Amino acid sequence: MTVSATARELTVSGTAPSAYRTVQAAIDALPDKGGDIAIAPGTYREKLSVTKNGVHLRGTGKAPGDVVLVYGDAAATVGSTFRSATLSASGDDFRLRNLTVQNDYWLDPAHPPSQAVALMVTGDRDVFERVRLLGHQDTLYANKGPGGRMARQLFRDCYIEGHVDFIFGNAKAYFQRCDIRGLAHGQVMFTAQSRKTADEDSAYVFDDCRLTAEPGAQNVSLGRPWRPYATVVFLDTRMGAPIIRDGWSEWHPGETNSLPTTYYAEYRSTGPGASPTTREPHSHQLTAAEAARWRLPAFFAGDTQWIRRTR
Repeated sequence: MTVSATARELTVSGTAPSAYRTVQAAIDALPDKGGDIAIAPGTYREKLSVTKNGVHLRGTGKAPGDVVLVYGDAAATVGSTFRSATLSASGDDFRLRNLTVQNDYWLDPAHPPSQAVALMVTGDRDVFERVRLLGHQDTLYANKGPGGRMARQLFRDCYIEGHVDFIFGNAKAYFQRCDIRGLAHGQVMFTAQSRKTADEDSAYVFDDCRLTAEPGAQNVSLGRPWRPYATVVFLDTRMGAPIIRDGWSEWHPGETNSLPTTYYAEYRSTGPGASPTTREPHSHQLTAAEAARWRLPAFFAGDTQWIRRTR
């Protein structure tokens, strides 16, 4: 492939002439400052790594399901949850739009249960719009960078599915108007946030989202603390899933005692899964004033220019 990496936008397609045939080849061809890649409809079975800053990937189909980036690694096959990701992005100012990222490890019934990440992101100022994230256990790893480096991330109008701890990590991540679905499984935990200390700047906020679940989803909780100061807030969220009455669960009931140091909160939850009077006693039902500090732009300390930034 001899397509110029200085072109305004690189193209990936299985059929178009003068296009890259794989997504990774196009990523590798970008200059160090990054660039834009348009991906034609199709299924691209490859394991992807983005280490450059400023890489923008967008699907050119009519819907996010028209472009599928898929692979099937798992902790059981590669020896580490974090090496199992279909797409791993560590560069800052990374953007995904209008496509699907999938880990299909669990779709083979012969495979033993294992963590299998679809998307791992550890960069700062990352934006995801109209993206579908498909997996089972540990679907989305939204985390900080090496050494605890700040990682602000925005997920807008996305669809995320899974069961055990399927949104996990330690990023400062905001989920806006997202559909989040628990799959059929004996245990479903929507989040496993991992804030380690009281003064660390990280949290997951879900604003105007919808929580649903397949009929076989059992013991459905809003989250459990992967680390003692886990911080998760749900604002104006429709809880159609059958959330347990306590709402939140301990990491290992009877063995760990992290709930007293977490910050788990809700504001104006609705739907059959909402039950403010029965929630775990260490969790919070917020007032309007308390909820305001978790909304945009306050959540990112007023700095949201990076969200709207375009080339």
